[in-house]
Amino acid sequence: MPQRIPHLYLGHDRVGAAVVRSAGTPRQDERGTPIVLVPGLGAPGYLLRTLRHCARSGPARLLDVPGFRDPGGPVCPETLGPLADTVARWLAVVPRAPVVLAGHSTGAQVALHAAVRAPERVRSLVLLSPTFPPHLRRMPALLCALARTAVHEAPDVVPAVLPSYLEAGPRRLLNCVRSAQADAPEDVLPSVGCPVTVVAGERDALCPEDWADHLARRATTGRALRAPGAHAFPHPHPAVTADALAQSRDGWP
Repeated sequence: MPQRIPHLYLGHDRVGAAVVRSAGTPRQDERGTPIVLVPGLGAPGYLLRTLRHCARSGPARLLDVPGFRDPGGPVCPETLGPLADTVARWLAVVPRAPVVLAGHSTGAQVALHAAVRAPERVRSLVLLSPTFPPHLRRMPALLCALARTAVHEAPDVVPAVLPSYLEAGPRRLLNCVRSAQADAPEDVLPSVGCPVTVVAGERDALCPEDWADHLARRATTGRALRAPGAHAFPHPHPAVTADALAQSRDGWP
């Protein structure tokens, strides 16, 4: 019998002076280990399919950070440090139990830094298509890799992210990218005490296989997995993505 897809709700959680918007399962249904998703480049729409699949097996939330399309306005600047601070503060006050924290693309970098800031609130960390390997920390190389990856992306990912990108505008998107390029996640991973899973798309030039493997080796307890698709694989392959997250929810190694 197919599993029922739970009703998702849109909520706002006060975190200090900020109010963070998220989509997810109803609070009264939050039994078990929550899965918390952090989007890349502040565009949560392409992770909604993954959220729905995760919600079939337990509590799940998708954070809208920084909140480009939130009617209340962004809750923080779009750069890596403030985003990680916001996620860490949310983890400290909202979930009832330690979570599986999963970020995609630049959101993986945010999740990584948030896990270091709030280690007691993160049971397991999942980095989906984490950015950026050293050779892509310069804009010309990044643009070339983006072009090679784009031809393998599912066409319907564009309408899933475009509204957030248009609301953000080029300046804020560029701020986010440059902030991510200035980061070295390989140097941060040894500070993470929980298990780490790194998942990379098979056709992703932004997160190539050797980079994903390197990050997994840098973790105290790490593993690397492959997924079909390119950089935005969670959108066309939500079941595969949710399965990797469910494994972390169930506990490994």
